[in-house]
Amino acid sequence: MGKELHTPYFLVDEGLLKKNLELLRQVSEEAGCKILLAQKAFSMFACYPLISRYLSGTTASGLFEARLGKEEFPGEVHVFSPAYQEREWEELLACADHFVFNSPRQLRRFGPRAKEAGKQVGLRINPECSTQEGHAIYDPCAPGSRLGTTRENFTEDLLPLLDGLHFHTLCEQDSDALETTAAAFEEKFGKFLPAMKWLNMGGGHHITREGYDIPRLVRVVKHFREKYGVQVYLEPGEAVVLNAGFLVSTVLEVVRNGMEIAILDTSAACHMPDVLEMPYWPPVRDSGKPGEKAYTYRLAGPTCLAGDVIGDYSFDQPLTEGSQIVLEDMALYTMVKTNTFNGMNLPTIALRREDGEVEVIRSFGYEDFKTRLS
Repeated sequence: MGKELHTPYFLVDEGLLKKNLELLRQVSEEAGCKILLAQKAFSMFACYPLISRYLSGTTASGLFEARLGKEEFPGEVHVFSPAYQEREWEELLACADHFVFNSPRQLRRFGPRAKEAGKQVGLRINPECSTQEGHAIYDPCAPGSRLGTTRENFTEDLLPLLDGLHFHTLCEQDSDALETTAAAFEEKFGKFLPAMKWLNMGGGHHITREGYDIPRLVRVVKHFREKYGVQVYLEPGEAVVLNAGFLVSTVLEVVRNGMEIAILDTSAACHMPDVLEMPYWPPVRDSGKPGEKAYTYRLAGPTCLAGDVIGDYSFDQPLTEGSQIVLEDMALYTMVKTNTFNGMNLPTIALRREDGEVEVIRSFGYEDFKTRLS
């Protein structure tokens, strides 16, 4: 294995990742669309050689992700930002192939320069059709959203600048939500699609989740592709690595305050912020809901934040110092969000190859904490 592997560490399973990728390629072929990796969810570029054999490219939220896609992932590079910065523009032009703008003002300012450089230009649309429940922080169609151009703000003088349109409204949803959104989009913007080369339906498609309605997704994509003659793009992030990664940790101590509390060497605040932001209840291997099994514990982190709590779980056997805890589905929105609050070290990143060999990709230490500060 090379370097010794200490907890906490992220472990991405190449075989499980490949299983997701094979399904995504099948969808791409059946629907006649292109699928891109949304790097905002997963940017472990050690996996890019494998992923690039199945997907058509990457999407970026700004300069650094665009540069990473350009340097490490053979294929198209798409970038969207709510507002581009002038000082980064020339470098972005050298990295990205598709530029999606958030507003008519941004489109008019940067679009002509992108087209002069031979790039594809698009505008993000807000179809004003919310299909989410309970995740307002991730709802681009929420009232007052800054993301996307509404029909009221779309004028036909923009059309000569555009090669495509883009909408992204989903979060961990099935294709019925896409179908609803696509119908709302088509009602408001369909008449402009004959002038477009492509339509990007964004991310949030949980395509690789068990039970996801793939035939419905294929029908939605084919409808737009066949009726309007556009190239359709999907840009999932979570679906690429869904259930393909783990965060392995160790129990440091068990304390009692009205219940048993297991303090781990991994932190919700530092290593999996979505647990606190969303909030998200990560699955834990061989556990049940509180009271379901014989021993119930609150799993908590080692930082000074009182709310650094992962959640309450039950186990068949009692937890003690040294017990290993495996948090599942931990590839997505974890490594990309880790931080060193409280001087917490970042988890090691490891990859389990298809032959079972575990390779340490990156370890971290004090210098990684120190050099990000002044």
